[in-house]
Amino acid sequence: MGLELSVKIGKLKLKNPVLAASGTFGHAKEFEKFMDLKKLGGIVTKTITVKPRLGNPPPRIVETPSGMLNAIGLQNPGADKFLEEKMPYLRKIGIPIIVSVMGYSLEEFSQVIQKIDAAPGVDGFELNLSCPNVSYSQSAKKKADAAPEGVRMFAHDAQMIEDVVSTARKLTSKTLIAKLGPDVSDVPKMALAAERGGADAVSLINTFIAMAIDVKTRKPVLANKTGGLSGPCIKPIALRMVWETAKKIQVPVIGIGGIMNSKDALEFMIAGATAVQIGTANFMNPRACQDVLEGIKEFMKREKIISLKEIIRSVKE
Repeated sequence: MGLELSVKIGKLKLKNPVLAASGTFGHAKEFEKFMDLKKLGGIVTKTITVKPRLGNPPPRIVETPSGMLNAIGLQNPGADKFLEEKMPYLRKIGIPIIVSVMGYSLEEFSQVIQKIDAAPGVDGFELNLSCPNVSYSQSAKKKADAAPEGVRMFAHDAQMIEDVVSTARKLTSKTLIAKLGPDVSDVPKMALAAERGGADAVSLINTFIAMAIDVKTRKPVLANKTGGLSGPCIKPIALRMVWETAKKIQVPVIGIGGIMNSKDALEFMIAGATAVQIGTANFMNPRACQDVLEGIKEFMKREKIISLKEIIRSVKE
């Protein structure tokens, strides 16, 4: 009897729980020479906005102890160019494609979902709620490439999360995932708001806002001054947040945060994650996603485990 690796996220049945995380896998084509993309459970695309974004000026990536900082600034070609230039290749891979989308307002989230929803090959959406956003109608008057200073992220306010998710839910019948931020006092509370809004799953965690300083120049290394911290250094915090959240909500949790190998992935699934996303590891090892998957299979064979159901949410307390 073969291993049962499939998991269900909303309407999506993934053949295995390993997804490539948004912003770390490009648009997949550059990875095809390193691994068989068809073996993945799915791909979450780079975040797409309604209009093109140039992102932040360089330097915008820096290595830190056990991690990295990035301040890319959501550089992307915009929804129209994405559909024209990137989706034709992505849909040919033959695995679920989840499009990460972001808006500075409810209106912008609505616009980007409406543009992409009917495109062939789009299987679901991940709502990027944890980058700086302008709430509601404020953003209609803002035309700068960057978010206005002093505004709050949607991920920092439970009501705003529920409003964005419920708005998106009315616009698509496809699988809807809410990506939550870690820099709040109560992540399960935010996950419950996403669930009330109609999310099919939540993914957590996103990066932590952090910085690095050049001691010689005494200036921040990143041109943006701060960036998102990812990598092994955040894994124990991410694991705790997944564990806390999985106990409180009914929809699946997708674990993200410093997953570098199959042991890390298994920890997240034991803590309560139904699936995992591999992010920073892709920069170090372009075969990371496939290596994680193979490692999970080897563990299951070694432990005589037939189904992932025996692993997911199996933590002993």
